[in-house]
Amino acid sequence: MELVLKTDSDEQVELILAFAKKLNIIVESLNASTENQESREILKQRILNFRAENSSSFGDAAKWQDEERTDRNLPFSAN
Repeated sequence: MELVLKTDSDEQVELILAFAKKLNIIVESLNASTENQESREILKQRILNFRAENSSSFGDAAKWQDEERTDRNLPFSAN
């Protein structure tokens, strides 16, 4: 059985660990610190708010595909 407990109080963590030791329960720490969560949130926002400075050098993919496959009609093409 697995149980996840979350707290931001070091005192509460110490009490829980002492109690677990008395009950002979194995405790594994995942180290999900607040600092780590904050840095992940900052990274998430940077990714979500990303805006390229220059336009893509690849151009329009649909136009390229139409030009490359002029030898046959594609099911979604306007031709």
